[in-house]
Amino acid sequence: MTSFDSDIQSLRRSADLTRRGFAVTSLIAGFALATRPVSAAAITTDTEGLDAGEVQVPVQDGRIPAYRAKPKAGGPAPVILVVQEIFGVHEHIKDICRRLAKIGYYAIAPELYARQGDAGSISDVQQLISTIVSKVPDAQVLSDLDATAAFAGSDGGDAARLGITGFCWGGRIVWLYAGHNPNLKAGVAWYGKLVGQPTELQPKNPIDLVADLKAPVLGLYGAADTGIPVDTVRQMEEAAKAAGKTVEFVVYPDTPHAFNADYRPSYRQGPAEDGWKRLQAWFRTHGL
Repeated sequence: MTSFDSDIQSLRRSADLTRRGFAVTSLIAGFALATRPVSAAAITTDTEGLDAGEVQVPVQDGRIPAYRAKPKAGGPAPVILVVQEIFGVHEHIKDICRRLAKIGYYAIAPELYARQGDAGSISDVQQLISTIVSKVPDAQVLSDLDATAAFAGSDGGDAARLGITGFCWGGRIVWLYAGHNPNLKAGVAWYGKLVGQPTELQPKNPIDLVADLKAPVLGLYGAADTGIPVDTVRQMEEAAKAAGKTVEFVVYPDTPHAFNADYRPSYRQGPAEDGWKRLQAWFRTHGL
C-alpha cells in the first residue's frame, strides 16, 4: 500500500468529513469577496469558439462543481488541470481556463474546497485560511484531481496528454500532484509554497517530495514574494538537481507574490506575460 492509499483510507474513515458532506454544490459568480475591489486591469477572455461553463465532476463521495473550457472544434484536446488560488474557483481562475482553451487545451478547474465551505463568500483572508483552507486534506485534493482528469477524458479531452498548472495555494498542489500521478506529462507552478510546517492534513510539502516527482515541473516565482523566500526556491532547485529531476525555475526580480493575478494590485504585466509564454513552451516541449 502506498502512502497516498493510506491517506485515502484515513480520509474515508473521517467521521467529521462524512457528517459535513458537501458545503458547495455550485461555483460562485464573479470574484471572491476577499479579492475585492477588482482592479481595472482584470483580463476578461470571451467564449467565442469555446464550450465553456460549469460542470459536475463525480468524485469518490459525491460530486464537486468545476469550471470547464474547451475548443468547440477539433480534438480531443490535451487536458490541463487548473488549480485554484486560496480564493477558490472564482472569475480569475475561470478566465485562466478560457485562456488555455483559446490555445487548444481542455482546461478544467475543480472546486477543491467543496466539502469545507464557500471560499468566495468570505471577505477576510485570515478567516478564509483558518475556517476553510487549513481544513482541506492533501489526500482529498489529489483524489479529486484524479477524478477530474478521468471526467475530462470522458468529456472529449485527451487525458493521456495530461498537464497541470496552479497558482498560490494551487502552485503548491502542482508540485504534490507531480509527485503523485505517473500519467502526468508536465506541470507549471505559479508561486506555490515549497517549504513549510507539516500538519496532519498536509503532511508533506514539495521539498519533501522531490525524489517522487514523476513529471517535469516549471516553477514561476517572484524575488519580492514575502511569503516564499528565494532561498527556499534555490533549496528546491538544488534538491531536484541532486535527484536528477527535470525542474526549471524562473525567479522574476522585484516581483511580488500573485504577479499573474491581473485583478489584484500585485499584478505585474511583464512577468505575467513572460510566464504565460513559458507555460505554453513548457507544455509543448513535454508533449502537450
